[in-house]
Amino acid sequence: MADAITRVGLTAKRGLTGASSVLAELAGWLEARGVLTVFEADTARLVGLPPGRPTASRESLPNECDLIVVLGGDGTLIGIASQIARAGTDVPILGVNFGSLGFLTEITLPELYDALEATLDGCAEIETRAMLRANTMRADAAFADHIVLNDIVITKGAMSRIIEIAVSVGQETVTRVRADGLIVASPTGSTAYNLAAGGPIVHPTVDAMLLTPIAPHTLTNRPVVIPLASEVNLAPVMEEDDEVFVTFDGQSGFPMRPGDRVSIRRAPRAMRIVKSLQRTYFELLREKLKWGGDNR
Repeated sequence: MADAITRVGLTAKRGLTGASSVLAELAGWLEARGVLTVFEADTARLVGLPPGRPTASRESLPNECDLIVVLGGDGTLIGIASQIARAGTDVPILGVNFGSLGFLTEITLPELYDALEATLDGCAEIETRAMLRANTMRADAAFADHIVLNDIVITKGAMSRIIEIAVSVGQETVTRVRADGLIVASPTGSTAYNLAAGGPIVHPTVDAMLLTPIAPHTLTNRPVVIPLASEVNLAPVMEEDDEVFVTFDGQSGFPMRPGDRVSIRRAPRAMRIVKSLQRTYFELLREKLKWGGDNR
C-alpha cells in the first residue's frame, strides 16, 4: 500500500457479542504499534468502550481512518463497502469471518494478525472489486441512487404471477424477460444470488456485468455476460395492481410502480479488499463449493 496506515476503523456485525473480546484485544494490539483505533459507534457499545475513546458513526467511519477491519460475515462487509462508496473514499477493507468461511470475509480469525501485520507493513495484496451504480427514475425524475457490490435484483411479489422486464443495453433492445425476476450482478456478486439462480461464476477481477433471469418462463432466456462499460436499462412491464420489487445488495429496496426504470452502470469507485495470505480465489472456491471433495 502506498500510504502509511495510522488510523484503523473497527466495526463488527450488530449484536455479535462473541466479537467483543476479539475487538478489545485487537485495539490493544494496534495501539501497541502506534496505530490509532476508531470504533464504529454501535461496535463501541458492543465492546463497552470507555468514554473519550475515538468513535465514528457507520456513515462517517470511512472518512476517519486509513483501513477498516470488519468482523462478521459477507453481509456486514457489503454494508461497509456501501458506506465507503457513498463517502467517496478509497479506504481498503480487511474482512474477518466469524463462522463459516465467506466469499468476501475470507480471512479467518486465526489468520487475523498475520494479515493485519502484512497490511500495516505494506506487504498485503489489495484487490479492487468493481461496484455497480443503480439510478431509478420515476415519472421521468430521479427517484433513488444506490451503489452496490453484489447485485441489483428485480423480483415479483410472493403471490404475484410471472413478471415481464424490458432489458436494453445502451440504446439497443436486448429482450423482454418473462420470469420470477432478473439479477444484474457484478463479478463479485456472481457467487451470491446469481450463483443460486444458475448464473456463471466470474472471476472478481474480470470487467463484466451479469444478467441472470430467475426461474425464466422461456428456457431460451439464459444468463448473459456483457462488458462492464455498458449501461443496462431495466423497465418492468406493469399494471397498477402488480407487485414488483427492486432490491440492492439484499440490504435495501422498494416496491416499483408502472413506468419506473432502473439504469445500471459501473460505479465511479471500486472497493478495495485485503486478500488472504493463506488462499487464492480458486482455493476459496474449492473450499466453499466443495469442488473435488465429498459433496454428499
